[in-house]
Formats: sequence, structure tokens, C-alpha cells
Amino acid sequence: MTKKEKSKKDSQLLIRINSEQRDAFLSKCEDLDTSAAREIRRFIKQFLKEHEEKKSS
Repeated sequence: MTKKEKSKKDSQLLIRINSEQRDAFLSKCEDLDTSAAREIRRFIKQFLKEHEEKKSS
């Protein structure tokens, strides 16, 4: 399996947040030259990694 196949994004996650938080988040992502989707994926990966380590300890 190639890296491209492993990282294929084939699902969506719909969340509801208030518009002020959304706007502030999008603005900060733009300031940091990143995308909201990239940062949310990064958060999810880190969250899963942290909780996987705690589970196996």
C-alpha cells in the first residue's frame, strides 16, 4: 500500500460549533498558513495517539 492510498480521505465528520468560534478558528488557521481541515485532522491523530498510549499502559 502506498502512502497516497493510506492517507486517502474517504469520510466526513460534521460538527456544530458557534459561529464566533468557527470564525476565530478559520482566521487563526489563515494567519498560520494552514487549513481548518488539516488542523482538525492533526488534532484527531494526536488525540487517538494519546489515548492509545494510555490504554496500553
